[in-house]
Amino acid sequence: MKKKEKALEIHARLERRYPEPEPALDWTDAWQLLVATVLAAQCTDERVNKVTPHLFERWPDIPSVARADVAELEEAVRSTGFFRNKAKNLKAAATRIVEEYDGKVPRTMADLITLPGVARKTANIVLSNAFDIHEGVAVDTHVKRLSYRLGLTTHTDPVRIEKDLMQLYPNKMWGEINHFLVYFGREVCNARKPKCPICELSDICPKKGVEQGAT
Repeated sequence: MKKKEKALEIHARLERRYPEPEPALDWTDAWQLLVATVLAAQCTDERVNKVTPHLFERWPDIPSVARADVAELEEAVRSTGFFRNKAKNLKAAATRIVEEYDGKVPRTMADLITLPGVARKTANIVLSNAFDIHEGVAVDTHVKRLSYRLGLTTHTDPVRIEKDLMQLYPNKMWGEINHFLVYFGREVCNARKPKCPICELSDICPKKGVEQGAT
């Protein structure tokens, strides 16, 4: 099976498993998704979903975050880890959006990555899910691990992995494949003990980097 053929087969099988994929983060608009994604760095989605309701109630929009006292923001996001840097970036990002983008989250990769705390992964997630704009593939730890294990890439650098995935999948699938690999990475193909015997991709997976005896 050629690599592109295998990539599409992986998508088809995971689409059957996850017919309506969505981010695990709770959000209602592009700004909330951006905030939640920034907070999710080195933190679980579950923890972020416990923090954001109070955060969005206290600061309900972009201008209010731009005006917020950074010490209060730090306290609000403390439990997500790296809270000082996250609070500083959220306030700075909100300020830039107000000053440079008329208070609206920008809708291009080039503009989004100018926001403090926003790199390609976060920008891809916001563009794909909030705007249905697909400029790339969000590569987090799960996508990175599974892409390599499944033989979709030989690289470990997220930028190179993203380029490989973009060549294997049509534009309309870029957002979906991120969701599929994230969920599958959490449920089946985890880092330390992938559940190979019950994996629906086992017959087409080269299991690169997987130790023998995986259960």
